[in-house]
Amino acid sequence: MPSFSFSDALLTWFDQHGRHDLPWQVKDNPYHVWVSEIMLQQTQVKTVLKYFDRFITRFPTVAALGQASWDDVAPYWAGLGYYARARNLHKAAVQIHAQNDQFPETLDGWMRLSGIGRSTAGAMMSLGLRQYGVIMDGNVKRVLSRFLAIDDDLSQTAHERHMWQIAESFCPTKRNADYTQAIMDLGATICTPKKPLCLYCPMQTHCKAYLQGIEHLIPFKKSKKPTPIRTGHVVIFQNATGQWLWQQRPSLGLWGGLWCLPIFEHEDDLHTTCPNLPFTLPTSEFEIQHSFTHFTWLLKVHCISVDDTLLEHLQAQDQLLWQWLSTQDAINKGIPTAMQKLIKHTPSSKI
Repeated sequence: MPSFSFSDALLTWFDQHGRHDLPWQVKDNPYHVWVSEIMLQQTQVKTVLKYFDRFITRFPTVAALGQASWDDVAPYWAGLGYYARARNLHKAAVQIHAQNDQFPETLDGWMRLSGIGRSTAGAMMSLGLRQYGVIMDGNVKRVLSRFLAIDDDLSQTAHERHMWQIAESFCPTKRNADYTQAIMDLGATICTPKKPLCLYCPMQTHCKAYLQGIEHLIPFKKSKKPTPIRTGHVVIFQNATGQWLWQQRPSLGLWGGLWCLPIFEHEDDLHTTCPNLPFTLPTSEFEIQHSFTHFTWLLKVHCISVDDTLLEHLQAQDQLLWQWLSTQDAINKGIPTAMQKLIKHTPSSKI
């Protein structure tokens, strides 16, 4: 009986069941692949599909992205989350544009760009340039660790290094790009984090985790600590024409570079920022809740009618950029999902 070949079985499955018509697969375009790879980090394909075409239509080439300002880019990423990805994508596009719009041709060359690590660089070599490349994203870790029943803590450097060695040993030189896409597809559609569809998996009869009945225990997961809840206060400063006062967040940190309503951790912070205001926060009209990776934010929303002189006062007190905007103009500039929730739940009389 011939020996079992992981890559052959995977490619046979991929030819029949893999994803072949994703928008970044339609053309042999490294730029499209790169944008999709950054968008797909910590984000599912179904979500990325809502953003990819719009982003590419606005920035069709790496030159177009590299020449754009961050303020031009932000609205086309707003709502996709993990905004540091977008800032690094933009920075890297500027770097590439400075090199005559030429993409790197080596793994090290890709890794020298902002926001690109070893796995993304491997994906660009494989899927973007159709050369040899190895990836190690969450899908690959899950598929290979289950196939070999590896129950080590893969967040530890030594164990992750071992997984890279395994990934390289499994990765073929022939049909390398198809293999790269196939192992991601298998992890995303069959070998899923919860309730894997083992009956449909081409590896079932050779998967050590499945044969031992421990596929649901692999990869190793640290016990999760309860997600902390932080509270805060969002203030809608509204002028006589119905515009709200928005601020552009600092480029570094949470929601970097996006437009946001002012948020105060404590009620007293309002008067620290605006010491001459003659009012206190009114009773909260409603709350919004927004979850991040490491905490959940519970924000109480307060509406205050003010005159236009507040803008001058805040600009004198704060280095951030402030601006009166209609809700639609704010959305067009790029606002985080939490602010979109707030607008949706604000009574129409306030908008």
